Amino acid sequence: MSALLEARSLSAGYHGTAVVHELDLRVEPGEVVLLLGANGAGKTTTMHTLAGGLPSLGGEILIEGEPVRGPAHRRCRKQVGFVTEERMIFGSMSVEDNLKLGRGGLGPALELMPELEKFLRRKAGLLSGGEQQMLALGRALAAGPRVLLADELSFGLAPLIVQRLLEVVRKAADDGLGALLVEQHVRQAMTIADRIYVLRRGRVILQGTADEMRGRLSEIEDSYLSGAAA
Repeated sequence: MSALLEARSLSAGYHGTAVVHELDLRVEPGEVVLLLGANGAGKTTTMHTLAGGLPSLGGEILIEGEPVRGPAHRRCRKQVGFVTEERMIFGSMSVEDNLKLGRGGLGPALELMPELEKFLRRKAGLLSGGEQQMLALGRALAAGPRVLLADELSFGLAPLIVQRLLEVVRKAADDGLGALLVEQHVRQAMTIADRIYVLRRGRVILQGTADEMRGRLSEIEDSYLSGAAA
């Protein structure tokens, strides 16, 4: 069976200069995969390239075994959902209207995030940061993507909110989704992860199952302190 998402010798960057080098990465059905590393290690560049927001500089990206190229809307048609730390919502619109804009509609989103029901008439811009990210994640998952990309899903949020967001991702993976997460809450995210990649200066320096990597936490944390060139 083909991986849901695969990068083969992927190079990515800006203005022709690579900051991610020959990356090999796979996300299988039912997996939560973490992409970890220091600020500037190339995590966000990788995510935006996989999502189609940046053109690749080399290698290839495959979704369910088929090479993909072109912009993000083409990958959305191939059932890729992308949630960023910017909390992609329309602040002047109500929560209800934000959810209706998603491909999944209102009902499925509220099944995933029933906490939002009491805020349906409120402008999304008036929600707390955690509530806004619940809105963004619920809308993305309600669309029924095969692959979820989430870049710093829990950035700046309280631990209880982080736990709730990660629980929803884990449940979606248990139902067959493949998820690739960039996370700052490393120890918390590792409790729901299946496999982990660690980047330094745009290259994978560690990888393995979550069980294996729990025994290498000191190496992972050292990678965050080592800094990065890009």
